[in-house]
Amino acid sequence: MKIGIIAKPRLEAGEILRNLLSYLRKKGVETFLDQDTAALIGETGSCLKSEIPSRVDLIAVLGGDGTLLSVARLIGSRNVPIFGINLGSLGFLTEVTLDELYPTLDRVISGKVDYDERLMLTSSVIRQGEEISSYSVLNDIVINKSALAKIIDLAAYIDGKHIANFKADGLIVSTPTGSTAYNLAAGGPIVQPGMHSIIITPICPHILTNRPVVVRDESEIEIVLKSEDTEVHLTLDGQVGFSLRGEDVIRIVKADHTIRLISVPGKNYFDVLRTKLKWTER
Repeated sequence: MKIGIIAKPRLEAGEILRNLLSYLRKKGVETFLDQDTAALIGETGSCLKSEIPSRVDLIAVLGGDGTLLSVARLIGSRNVPIFGINLGSLGFLTEVTLDELYPTLDRVISGKVDYDERLMLTSSVIRQGEEISSYSVLNDIVINKSALAKIIDLAAYIDGKHIANFKADGLIVSTPTGSTAYNLAAGGPIVQPGMHSIIITPICPHILTNRPVVVRDESEIEIVLKSEDTEVHLTLDGQVGFSLRGEDVIRIVKADHTIRLISVPGKNYFDVLRTKLKWTER
């Protein structure tokens, strides 16, 4: 078996990483570290991060959800599962705790693997009829204004049908996986990851009756930026940014590939929600 390991840069987890490598190598697992991860513990023989998905059977991610999101985009359509080890503070995606790490890893190495398959979205920017960018995301696509810009005007269409003009600070188009991220903070619904749906949530809308909308994942969504001379950005999974111009069209569809996350046996999505959102506390 071949396992890639990608850790959050500047992570203070050298001992955890060394122990993990030692464990895997004793099990006869071939390991691949990217250069930044190897530098955390002074390892040699690393490879480029972009090379790892094509060389391994799965990728172990040490860090938080942000690190996992970047790895999901790196994998693209290669169908390599992700083993998310939570060293962050929240961890909706990196759900494996340090206590669960080695028992779960034993199951993975022996082939007893449980997967959660997650929808991804592809977002393209069309400017004057020409596609100028295209990205895939696991969480969300966000159109928002700069800190000092005025409210922006966005026209939204689903399968060619005009649904609304949003005058707002911005708009979030989210997967069910991303429903617990920016979408949740903006008042959008929590949607169970296995559902075939896409969530559209306005950010601080000027018209209070503009509410979140949930549509089927086969829908083609188009958002047209109607504002001129306003600084507006497209942000993908909170990590990649792109400047927009007036009359740009953001076209969003279900990606032709999914991401597989390795899950902990006996641990379900609602267990994670109760823990992370502190629903059991009074």
